[in-house]
Amino acid sequence: MRLYDTHTHLYLSDFDADGGGAAAVERAVDAGVEAMLMPNVDLTTIAPLRALQQQFPQRISAAMGLHPTEVGEGWRDDVEQALAALQPGDVAVGEVGMDLYWDRTFREQQMQALEMQAAHAAALGLPLVIHCREALDETLEVLSGVKGMRGVMHSFGGTEADVDAVRRRLGDDWYFGINGIVTFKNCRVADALPSITVSRLLLETDSPYLAPVPHRGRRNESAYIAATAVRCAEALGMSADALADATFANAQSLFGKQ
Repeated sequence: MRLYDTHTHLYLSDFDADGGGAAAVERAVDAGVEAMLMPNVDLTTIAPLRALQQQFPQRISAAMGLHPTEVGEGWRDDVEQALAALQPGDVAVGEVGMDLYWDRTFREQQMQALEMQAAHAAALGLPLVIHCREALDETLEVLSGVKGMRGVMHSFGGTEADVDAVRRRLGDDWYFGINGIVTFKNCRVADALPSITVSRLLLETDSPYLAPVPHRGRRNESAYIAATAVRCAEALGMSADALADATFANAQSLFGKQ
């Protein structure tokens, strides 16, 4: 299978005890992962992301942004610095969005930070990598107010109704990133895949989080993405190879050819 991991954080320190991010990239390549998109998290992750990207410039693309859980009192300056870190060749603004699962204290600031980063992405003609947790209404409210937006709803775990809501508010050109949660026994996101259709599906790992079955409970890495591809293919009634090829082409369409 020819695979594209559209959301992975192999540059994080979680991989230091096991050969580091470079070893994780090499394991992914050995597993058939030809391309990886690595979104930034906060200001401290820019340097390690860039260092890993420099080692594998033909494999790794970068996205820059401020993760919603990092939005605090000084959010505006942090957003400005994250966006200033964008370089020619970067393929998206992200990982940005809304997260009200743990704390709603900075709800308004998260919405403002998302609007600021979405407007910047639109001005540059770049897609957004959206993190949305317990905040779909707020996320769609912000994004629907920014013209010319496109992107991916990363780590999508919603329902067919959520897919429809995204399309009603943002249009049909948005993609949905599916990761290891689709393999979890009690997860129903596979039921939404026919509504998403393979033409708007992207594969991701969100490493080091959300390892798919049979690796669940372990630190996740890009080399495990094939398990997600197999489960998605089953849900859509197609071969894993065909799904891998289609989602690779989707990623190239959204982020540019690797």
